[in-house]
Amino acid sequence: MKNYKFILSGGGTGGHIYPAIAIANELKFHFPDAEILFVGAQDKMEMQKVPQAGYKIEGLWIAGLQRKLTFQNLMFPFKLLSSLWKSRKIIKSFKPDAVIGTGGFASGPLLQMANSFNIPTVIQEQNSYPGITNKLLSKKANSICVAYDSLDRFFPKDKIVFTGNPVRQDLLDVDSKRAEGVAYFNLDASKKTLLVLGGSLGARRLNQLIEKELDFILANDIQVFWQCGKLYLDEYEIYNKRINVQVVAFIDRMDLIYAASDFVISRAGASSVSELCLVGKPTIFIPSPNVAEDHQTKNANAIVNKKGAMLIKESELDEKFETTFSELISNENLQKELSQNSKLLAKPNATKDIVTEIIKLIKS
Repeated sequence: MKNYKFILSGGGTGGHIYPAIAIANELKFHFPDAEILFVGAQDKMEMQKVPQAGYKIEGLWIAGLQRKLTFQNLMFPFKLLSSLWKSRKIIKSFKPDAVIGTGGFASGPLLQMANSFNIPTVIQEQNSYPGITNKLLSKKANSICVAYDSLDRFFPKDKIVFTGNPVRQDLLDVDSKRAEGVAYFNLDASKKTLLVLGGSLGARRLNQLIEKELDFILANDIQVFWQCGKLYLDEYEIYNKRINVQVVAFIDRMDLIYAASDFVISRAGASSVSELCLVGKPTIFIPSPNVAEDHQTKNANAIVNKKGAMLIKESELDEKFETTFSELISNENLQKELSQNSKLLAKPNATKDIVTEIIKLIKS
């Protein structure tokens, strides 16, 4: 049997890295002898997270364009040329059978170079509104795996495959792990648990909200597990002194914390939305308004419009948070409805379906 080689590129945030790792793991399951290489941005979190998952990674000198004129923007052309040159070198020496991009700065130059060598490329677009990189790459990509309807506005229709977003396979059966999750995180089994997710780097406005509303939340006999992100730990870890509050930068066992949680307040990055549908926890989304094309709001609305979650705009938190939160925790029928409807939108086989698409390409 041929010894296949794959390059995966995705990074900048957990939302691009974990789907790439999930795809790599599934490729390994199909082709145990396959060689797999990751390519990321050299100063981003993928440089730690990918080796921790057991894969080699090469870094490119690349960063995104800022929205205002900065020194970084003036450096962009040089970084792009450097990244294209290094991508060319990597592809020539590694000789991959296919290249898969899951978003993030590094996937642009890498897939561009793979296309120029006529190597099959797959784009995995996580969001309901694609970024400029994937729109440009889609013209030459062989296959585009998407998680939302109506993306033919942005991509060639004949290349689109509706797969859903890859999720960690250990999330497929969290209901059976509740007792294990409560014990692992040292939670009080007699209390309901609110899980707060600000994404891998953290979300300033979400942290400010929880700080302001902490007494209100705790007064409802609820314990709080608060992932504040590594950028904000120094500021908020003082709240670990409060009873029924745990503040962490990062969560190493997402399956167990989902299992132990009853309610979730979360940003609406594509991976988080997909995971929360799969685990079916009643959720209030607070989308970040600071991302390109406001895609977090679009991601969340795809679920909210099907009555699978609740949403509060960041600009309306002060007037709406307490009433919305109270409605969620006091209404069991609402909790059941949100849970059932979100699970209907989940795509548990997304990773398998994406890898099936990759296999079709390399076999043809």
